[in-house]
Order: sequence, then C-alpha cells, then structure tokens
Amino acid sequence: MQAYPLVPHPAKLPSSVRLVEARVRNDDPHWLTIRWRIDGSSGLVLPKLVGRQRRDELWRTTCFEVFLQSGEGQSYTEFNLSPSEAWNAYDFDDYRQGMRERAGERHPVLTMRPGSSMAIFDAAIPREMLPPQPCAMGLTAVIEEEGQILSYWALAHSAENAPDFHRAACFTARLEAPTLA
Repeated sequence: MQAYPLVPHPAKLPSSVRLVEARVRNDDPHWLTIRWRIDGSSGLVLPKLVGRQRRDELWRTTCFEVFLQSGEGQSYTEFNLSPSEAWNAYDFDDYRQGMRERAGERHPVLTMRPGSSMAIFDAAIPREMLPPQPCAMGLTAVIEEEGQILSYWALAHSAENAPDFHRAACFTARLEAPTLA
C-alpha cells in the first residue's frame, strides 16, 4: 500500500484531528481500495448510516474523496465516499464544468470504523468505474468535528484563501495501471 499524508487547508484548521493519511492498494483486478486514517478522532462527527446509495452534497460533513484525471485534457472524475455508505461519482469536462453522474453498475463498498482516538475509513471502488490509468490523482477528506468545525485535507492545496479540491494543484499523486498480485 502506498501511503499519502494529507494536509489541512490553513484557512480551515481542525480542532482535535492531528493526522489524516490515505493508503492506496492497487493490486486487485476488480477493485481499487483506499484506506483513510484519522488520528485525534475523539470529536469526529459521522453522518447517519443510510446504506449504499447515490447522494449529492456528501461533502457538507465528514466525507472522503478521490479525484482522477487521465490523459492530456482537462476532464476529470470525482468520487465522493461517505461513512453513511452513501456515495456518488461525477465526470467533469473541465474545472467544475460539465458535471454529470458517472455511470457504474456496481457500487463502492464503504466501511467506517470509529474509535476514541483513531478512526479508519475503507473504500473499495469498482475498477469498471475508474477512468483509464495512468491518472493524476487527488486524495482528500472533509472532516467535521463537534461544534460544526470543518477541516479540509488534501495532498496539496492551491494558493487560494478557501479550500478547493477541484484545482489541478491538488492532483499530485499518480494512479498507475493495477499491479496484479
């Protein structure tokens, strides 16, 4: 598993969360698996369990996201993955333009394991939903803590005053074609 430490946006710092890290496992021909670890999770707010279904605006509370951009164009794909087990996937033609739901028959499998000092969120995304690899990749997290404190974590942030995960500056990792075990 490749580990990726995320950094909070300086305009929206956390209260108790000390670390958010994503680990990508890319050796299964059917699934891309990603694990997010949250250290300092004592005040973590989790959305109510709703089951595996598509939903919009999951980023309004604790949510995990993956952005993938393949090829030379500006188009990219966004996956929103919630501890509620709700999810969605969108394709964009350009920066925040041409948004539409990404097709896929199988749903991601999402599992949240909260703890008093650490929490783990696992996501398995069906490979059939992924764009062709290799891709530029952005890994992000919106973390809500008690008191409606929201922090925005990414591999890197653009130089803007507000967090914006859709900026190419956030897509600093690479997702290669799977290395089959």
